[in-house]
Amino acid sequence: MFLSDQGRDAIIIKRIVTLEHFPAIGAPTSIGQVFLGPFYYYLISPFLALFNFNPVGLAFGVAFLSIIGLIASYIAVKHELSKKTALLFLIFAGFSYIQIENSRFSWNPNLLPIFSFFTLYFFYKTLKDKKYLFAVLFGSFLSFCFQLHYLSALLIIPILFFSITHLLKTKKKTIFILQIICAFFSFLFWNIPLILFDIRHNFLNSTNFIKLFTEQKIVQKASFLSRLLEVNNGFFSALAKIQVPSIIALIILIFILLVLFSRIHTKKYHQRLFILIHAVNFISFMIFFTLLNSPNHPHYYGQIYLSFFLIISFILISFKKDSAFKNILIIFFVIIYIFFNAKNYNFLFNKSQNQIGHSKKVAEFLSEKIGSKPFNISTWPVDFSEDNYLYFLELKGQVPVNRENHEITDQMFVLCNTKPCLVINSPSWNISMFGKAKIDKIWSIKNIEVFKLIHDR
Repeated sequence: MFLSDQGRDAIIIKRIVTLEHFPAIGAPTSIGQVFLGPFYYYLISPFLALFNFNPVGLAFGVAFLSIIGLIASYIAVKHELSKKTALLFLIFAGFSYIQIENSRFSWNPNLLPIFSFFTLYFFYKTLKDKKYLFAVLFGSFLSFCFQLHYLSALLIIPILFFSITHLLKTKKKTIFILQIICAFFSFLFWNIPLILFDIRHNFLNSTNFIKLFTEQKIVQKASFLSRLLEVNNGFFSALAKIQVPSIIALIILIFILLVLFSRIHTKKYHQRLFILIHAVNFISFMIFFTLLNSPNHPHYYGQIYLSFFLIISFILISFKKDSAFKNILIIFFVIIYIFFNAKNYNFLFNKSQNQIGHSKKVAEFLSEKIGSKPFNISTWPVDFSEDNYLYFLELKGQVPVNRENHEITDQMFVLCNTKPCLVINSPSWNISMFGKAKIDKIWSIKNIEVFKLIHDR
């Protein structure tokens, strides 16, 4: 995938690599003018440099980090539970349609499953081993998650729950409090760029974040049960593209949780803690996400995918007897799971859209028409954006003037992919800000109409 969001990120990352600009903020969220932290941009920037500014390097970076993350999570589960549980967990995560889909293109939420898993893992290690290093890593990974997607703030719920219970039970309360302080300052350290941005801009980000809850009605007012059915069904649909009646999906979920809690007592304390942290993460996310007035996009569930795979793997392996029936049942379950997921491996069965090639081709065409003169650029309709084309133009040194500062040149290029193309007296401010205009030339390239506008004096 290389659409406008990927183009925007590629431009920002390219400027990091060339030492032109070091951003203090990351991508804007889909609701409100709230910005994430810049962690993702700096994390993925070496891959753009490695691929000599070919944006496929960014997709490679996400795929590489996803694979490394899965291998590391396999090792963690193997160490804390068992090799069989870890292997089953790896199969579920590795063949997951949504995990594969989100590891094949560059986007900040795509790495959230891996970072969420290791946030909880290092939190667990903090509770178990009482080492300050794990506390620092826990705080760091929580910060990284927070900068990948703000829904990861729901990780605070299982963390807070187990922190309180551990504080009440442990005899080494001072050590644990110091660990939490270390984690807190570690969290703050990695958020320094975003904090400084907020201070410099009169707490713009914080104010807009608060407005999400006070003015934009982000809290759900519909029936809790109907919303829970919707959220749960959205999860199973995203997990393996399995469409089942909402009530059946809820029954399946309740059954899974009942079996989990009926089997967890058979494990040692630290193994129970490891599983319970992920179970509470999953349950609390489903409940609190239900309370939000939000669409159920697949990437919104990123925080709980690996927790769910761990729960299922634990349940299937937890029964003590290694009978032939048990092994056949697990194999059958795995085959069915892979079958439902494999049907959606579009990259195997469908022809590539070659969005990078498309963007580059259109940009090369535009480059010739723009020449060496300053230019404005816009698109129609308004939800069709130009950043993926601008990336390749910028590589050629052709950067449009800043329309947000009302900078106007003698030529504007409008890209239209949906007819009728309203480029004269357009309802789009991005086009009409150019002023009274007339069409100078029209071209067609890659199913896009390109209009060159000049001033009608």
